[in-house]
Amino acid sequence: MADTVILKKYANRRLYDTEASAYVTLQEVADMIRMGRQVRVLEAKTKEDVTGFILTQIILEEAKKKNALLPVPLLHLIIQFGDNLLGDFFDSYLQQIIQAYLSQKVAFEDQFKDWIGMGMNFPEMARKGVDEMGGLKSFFELNPFMKKSRTDRGDT
Repeated sequence: MADTVILKKYANRRLYDTEASAYVTLQEVADMIRMGRQVRVLEAKTKEDVTGFILTQIILEEAKKKNALLPVPLLHLIIQFGDNLLGDFFDSYLQQIIQAYLSQKVAFEDQFKDWIGMGMNFPEMARKGVDEMGGLKSFFELNPFMKKSRTDRGDT
């Protein structure tokens, strides 16, 4: 299975998957991408790369189902300042921001799993810690401030 699936876009808006030799829907293209595949979409007649347009169309179709893609104030700013601002931002920052977010999310999830695992094993870890104290273990056992006698505590 190749890393990139080549799709041909025909004038009737249909997309043809050259790997599977079948027409595909935008939803099927989105599913390919979710499975980790890359797609490249070429206009059938001109061979012009229209990948960005098709991927944007997929995003807009999914946003249409939820009735929102971006917050309304952000959409106003994008329209107000035009595509220069938007293009500059996307080219320079957005991909880096999303990649950093995803790597931090994975790191947090891994750390959280470790914490949960430590909590489950805490009694065993505490016992091992006391056993491995060596010379300090006798300090805690013999220290009169650390070990009160039963009469000092009021026990009889």
